[in-house]
Amino acid sequence: MEKGSTSKKLILAIALSIGGFLIALLGNMLVPQIADVSFDEYIVGIFMLTGKDAYDILLIALIIVYLITGIRGLRRAERRKKYVFAAPFRFACGIALFLWDLLGTKLQILQQPFFPGPAGIMTAFVQEGPFIWQNTLYSLRLYLFGFLIGTAVGVFTGTLIGWFSKADYWVSPVLKVAGVIPSVAWMPFALTIFPTAFSGAVFLIVISVWFQVTTLTASGVKSTPRTLLEAARTLGANNRWLVFHIALPNALPNIFTGIMTANAFAFTILVMAEMMGQPGGLGYYINASKVWSAYYKVFAAIIVMAILFSLITKLQGCIEKRVLRWQKGVLK
Repeated sequence: MEKGSTSKKLILAIALSIGGFLIALLGNMLVPQIADVSFDEYIVGIFMLTGKDAYDILLIALIIVYLITGIRGLRRAERRKKYVFAAPFRFACGIALFLWDLLGTKLQILQQPFFPGPAGIMTAFVQEGPFIWQNTLYSLRLYLFGFLIGTAVGVFTGTLIGWFSKADYWVSPVLKVAGVIPSVAWMPFALTIFPTAFSGAVFLIVISVWFQVTTLTASGVKSTPRTLLEAARTLGANNRWLVFHIALPNALPNIFTGIMTANAFAFTILVMAEMMGQPGGLGYYINASKVWSAYYKVFAAIIVMAILFSLITKLQGCIEKRVLRWQKGVLK
């Protein structure tokens, strides 16, 4: 009886997951184009596609992916539970796409050109997909340089402050003053002092990440239980061993919290830096598109940013889950 109930729930979840996107697909294909809009064809590989065609392909891909994912949920209970839980949200996303297409493309009730429909946004990818990809790689390179350097410097500085009282005495006041200054305020100096716009933008990202990671790393190191340190010293451990094998492992939850918080700040500074002097990147692409009132390209870049940010956050979450796997069963 329980197995049959589970199967029914999964079937309903599959129907919901693909149903919304199926409605959006049928709406795009069957609802007549009332507003006077024409979609130009562009060469994509060996095909000639319009933005409307690309939107259809996207919806079909989503339907296939969620159908296969739902079928795979039959094998594992945990995967099935997550799939069933997210099904109503997927259905709502599909209905939202249908309404967006209806109001933004078919009827153009939404103010144009500021709120293009999904088919219009897909036109940007069909029209200049390689250029968007090129700017995405530039943003990713800039982000990785700034974020990794800022994280490394933040962990190092936080460890010094948390472990050595003299470092805490001299560095903490500087951290409290410089850390609260928005990274954007340093932009004029960064563009002047550093030899290239890229290195200046990296500096701004480093500053935004450094404060968050340093503060939480120092807090985690300072909160190391004295009993663990005394027990390790009794067994002959030196300061280096205590730092790397007790203090830093104890601070890891704080460090990952700082990294996750700093990630959002880094992305904000990344976009702002690219809008003010970078020769590439998604922020640069948005700025250039806005000048020509090509708002469908602006939305395309925003969507790429959202996907990129989500993937990076997901990766960070997986790394945190892997490193802090010892917490499983400890934290409720």
